[in-house]
Amino acid sequence: MNNDAADGTPSRENLHGGGWRVAVLALALLLTASPAVTHADAPLNYFLHAAGPAATPTMRLGWALAALVTVVALIVVVLLIGAIARRRSSTERDERHVHAEGGGMHWVWIGTAISSVALFAALAYVLFTLESVASPGREPTLIITVTAQDWWWKIDYAGEPAVTTANEIHIPVGEPVKIELKSADVIHAFWVPLLAGKTQTIPGVVNEQWIQADRAGVYRGQCTQFCGAQHAHMAFEVIAEPRAQFDAWYASQAKPYAPVGAAADVRAGAELFKERCAGCHTVRGTDANGAQAPDLTHLNARRLIAAGTLSNTEQNQLDWIQHAQRIKPDSLMPSIALSATDAAALTAYLRTLQ
Repeated sequence: MNNDAADGTPSRENLHGGGWRVAVLALALLLTASPAVTHADAPLNYFLHAAGPAATPTMRLGWALAALVTVVALIVVVLLIGAIARRRSSTERDERHVHAEGGGMHWVWIGTAISSVALFAALAYVLFTLESVASPGREPTLIITVTAQDWWWKIDYAGEPAVTTANEIHIPVGEPVKIELKSADVIHAFWVPLLAGKTQTIPGVVNEQWIQADRAGVYRGQCTQFCGAQHAHMAFEVIAEPRAQFDAWYASQAKPYAPVGAAADVRAGAELFKERCAGCHTVRGTDANGAQAPDLTHLNARRLIAAGTLSNTEQNQLDWIQHAQRIKPDSLMPSIALSATDAAALTAYLRTLQ
């Protein structure tokens, strides 16, 4: 039977029923989302799942607290419905009932006792969880320093030789990794939902965190402390891979720039990069040693550019160079005007940064 009004306007019953159906469907999709999906393009609502021992305890705590507040809300709703539905025959009867039961205060004491026990239990669970994720069960096999900047992430590996990259953290699967967190400007927050909780990066302070991935995959990370105009475009990726793959990646990243051929357009692009970009960017093995922007020595080995804003394609690289202020307004990367010849030469040079 159609309960809509004659003019086609949905009735209140249909609106309420539709709203409930949408809410139930959304909740079902959220709860049944596969925890095995670890690709970086997956939404950040995967904090409902965990893929490592630093995230599992906090995930369970979140579910436990959600269950607690749900039970409390249901109890309150039931009591309110009972109070509204209850009918008394007369004021005199109500007064006798109140006096006979001591004004109903025993229910207040019972409620207070139950609430106190639940709150203290929740507090104990929170403290236990904090202790369990404070440090890994064994010594970290890797130490990485992550420096947050407006609006990107500098990644420094304390290996031998040292490696510097940007917005992309590679780690070996199944091994704890220590993260030292710094900030070059304002307060940011480092968060990889599937691997660990949030930790702030504060100027002048070194905070520590550890992560571990139980399975290979690409895990999306994000700054979660509002830090300015492009806070929403300050993402990064954690790529977990088998130890052999990680070692091969590390060895390739440790190498300086190796020119490929001596084509005229590549040489012209290198000179253009030196003139226009080397003041901010570094390409190890060349005269470009800027420290204000990402190290581009192995630019094309990364999946994304502009701190997760764009896929790392040849066209997007050029678009980012020419229209940075359109893509990320107020970022420190300026939009650089290039002629067609200069654009082709710079693109040819960037292709060699493997």
